[in-house]
Amino acid sequence: MKHSKSRGKKIKGPQEGAESAESAANGAAQNDGNSSAQAAEESAYAVEFDGVTFSYDEQSSPAINGISFTVKRGEFVAVIGHNGSGKSTLARLTNGLLLPDKGKVRVFGMDTSQGKNPIEIRKHAGIVFQNPDNQMVASIVEDDVAFGPENLGVEREEIGRRIDWALKAVGMEQYRHATPSRLSGGQKQRIAIAGVLAIKPDIIILDESTAMLDPRGRREVMEAVSRLNREEGLTVILITHFMEEALLTDRTIVMNRGEIVMQGTPAEIFLHSERLEAYNLSLPRIGKICKALQKTGIAVADCLTPEALADEIKEAADKAGLSCRTAAYLPAPAAECQHEWDIDIKDLTYTYSSKSPFAAKALRGIDLHIDEGEFFGIIGHTGSGKSTLVQHLNALIKLPQAEKKYRPKKPKKGQPAPVLGKINVGPFDLADKKCNFVKLRESVGMVFQYPEYQLFAETVAQDVAFGLKNFRKDISAEESEAAVRDAIEMVGLDYNAVKDKSPFDLSGGQKRRVAIAGVIVTRPHILILDEPAAGLDPLGKQEIMELLHKLHREWCSTVIIVSHDMDEIADNCTRAAVISDGVVADCATPRELFKKAEELTSLGLDIPLTAKACARLKALGIDIDTNFTCEDFAEKVIGLFKGGENA
Repeated sequence: MKHSKSRGKKIKGPQEGAESAESAANGAAQNDGNSSAQAAEESAYAVEFDGVTFSYDEQSSPAINGISFTVKRGEFVAVIGHNGSGKSTLARLTNGLLLPDKGKVRVFGMDTSQGKNPIEIRKHAGIVFQNPDNQMVASIVEDDVAFGPENLGVEREEIGRRIDWALKAVGMEQYRHATPSRLSGGQKQRIAIAGVLAIKPDIIILDESTAMLDPRGRREVMEAVSRLNREEGLTVILITHFMEEALLTDRTIVMNRGEIVMQGTPAEIFLHSERLEAYNLSLPRIGKICKALQKTGIAVADCLTPEALADEIKEAADKAGLSCRTAAYLPAPAAECQHEWDIDIKDLTYTYSSKSPFAAKALRGIDLHIDEGEFFGIIGHTGSGKSTLVQHLNALIKLPQAEKKYRPKKPKKGQPAPVLGKINVGPFDLADKKCNFVKLRESVGMVFQYPEYQLFAETVAQDVAFGLKNFRKDISAEESEAAVRDAIEMVGLDYNAVKDKSPFDLSGGQKRRVAIAGVIVTRPHILILDEPAAGLDPLGKQEIMELLHKLHREWCSTVIIVSHDMDEIADNCTRAAVISDGVVADCATPRELFKKAEELTSLGLDIPLTAKACARLKALGIDIDTNFTCEDFAEKVIGLFKGGENA
């Protein structure tokens, strides 16, 4: 075992002394505390599930169905599975937020169903949820991070040290005195992780906790967690859809419909990846490339990293006498457009809480042009201003001169007049007070970062119909029903099966589809989606992107997606803008953009796995010029082996 020296050690923070142990005696009666502590000391396992079954109600199928497994002290375990497979339920059962209907859950030997054990267990097992808003409890960041230690009775000086350490671990030291409500989704997520780290748990459960983070943020959090696991014996249960995160773990568990269907080392799971498809999990991108090459007879082994893939291609090329070859890129012909729905942004600035001590400048002079017909990407580090930017495009955030009470200020003597931002979206001038903003919002649909939180009505049909009835007051009941039916079926749901259901009874992927249906029901010319695939399993992400391309082909002039997933941008977008600290740092095609690895990395971003493989191949003497989609990369490699220079 690679962590054998630290297995089972109590995790300690920097400069932490004897006072770090005193929290174990708080929150329970003395006898219960002693017996729980003895059980925790004697147990060989951090977590034990023994025949556990759990249902949310008597009518529904079990969310967890008779599962048994153990997690050793200090082990790093990933749990993957399709949306609705039971992963989050497993996490909540682990720290006693849910209690099993059948079977036993033990944490360090303590049964979660017995007496005050759940209180003691939560001192040992901290959980970070996917949505950080569910964990924010204070109006200042440092108070939020201090909340857990304070409730455990940790002394004030030690709490201060823990706050320093936890914020540093997630790269948020500079936001110690900020207000969480003014932070971006990714920044809030880091604060939520810091709040759990500050408790100094023996077990940390990360339930899709990096889904909203930028690549640098994910790396920093995973490095911090891996370091604590390696050096301090922290037991980690990582629920994730990011395959590269699962590769960092000791063991991977695959769940399907509430059951454990596979488990083993990451290599054992992902190198036999054809089995994943049987459990509604698509192959990782690198697995798809390997299979495509193998089908044409190119002798590459299944790989887990782009660098390993490049080495395999080089070795196969050497055996075939194909070293030092070049595959050229042939650009696809540009699609024609009328430019009636172009988006033009000039000098856009925005400051949150501008007249308060918490003023935060989100946009510092954005200049950007998006042509009608593009499938456009917006990328940038957490807090760069991406969400603020797109909320201007349908006037959810209005330009100041468009506000009814706006009066232009006279410039101070000797000073130039302030530069005011301008936005034109198709025929709409968003700087004009007389702009028809209702018609604008009908024409520019917005799907938010957590689209399922846009749902509110009693039934799916009512929810989807809401926007339609607000934008088109004169629509008949028959026309409304027909439009709602079309929208629901367009997103891949059975209208008759879901129309009368509560949207809150649907799975996560279904909720997202209903939220999208509620936006596209008006057939907007422009569709904007903020992290549309975040938190979805690989198959769910693929289905959502296929849906967006279908809408784009059939009637939606322009699709704009905000994303932290560089592979997603490479696979889908015609161009992408990089937003950094409130300005446009770059704007280009994925082919041009992802050749700039160093620049993107310095901005907290990453490059697609195909770009990493190309960089490694170039160093080995094989230059492949690709648009960085998996399909094009595989075609170029296959073309080299077939003897074609321009495959």
